Amino acid sequence: MAKWSRFNIVSVVLGFGFLYLPIVLLVIFSFNESKLVTVWAGFSTRWYGQLWHNQGLLDAAWVTIRVALLSATCATVLGTLAALALVRYTRFRGRVLFSGMVYAPLVMPEVITGLSLLLLFVAIGLDRGFWTITLAHITFTMCFVAVVVQSRLLSFDQSIEEAALDLGATPVRTFFAITLPVIAPAVFSGWVLAFTLSLDDLVISSFTTGPGATT
Repeated sequence: MAKWSRFNIVSVVLGFGFLYLPIVLLVIFSFNESKLVTVWAGFSTRWYGQLWHNQGLLDAAWVTIRVALLSATCATVLGTLAALALVRYTRFRGRVLFSGMVYAPLVMPEVITGLSLLLLFVAIGLDRGFWTITLAHITFTMCFVAVVVQSRLLSFDQSIEEAALDLGATPVRTFFAITLPVIAPAVFSGWVLAFTLSLDDLVISSFTTGPGATT
């Protein structure tokens, strides 16, 4: 086994320090008694206590969680169906266009996605609020679910499904009794990824939010 050189060790330490030291400092200073971030006035939990009395922040957090739960669930269903279509039906008219539309949000900048959705909602006259944010989050998280589920379906043994069909099971029952339980870990992973991305998003939410739907 090759030994690491001092240069490699220093590079790794500096890299991880650059990534995680600001997070550690943020956690430490959240217990700061002072209102100023740059001045340490002693250890205190007063700001966590006042957090529960900030109704505006609590309302925004509740909107964020609702958007994340709903968008992640819808994106998981649509992403799983899209992955099934791309893996099981390799030849159908418009497949290239369909796959391109599914994977476009992966490479498209968030600013472009948010602005495009904003123009769409304005063009169709849809008032911006909770539902526009949810639709926007479904749009850009569905592709991540599709990628995760598709990677699992590519290694799926279809002979199990064929055996179930030969024994008289309908395609729908075969999917829910055979296919879905096998790919369930990938589906759940896609849901968690979509939920996390929804919580993390700021740019697209700022374009598609409206009165009463502050995240």
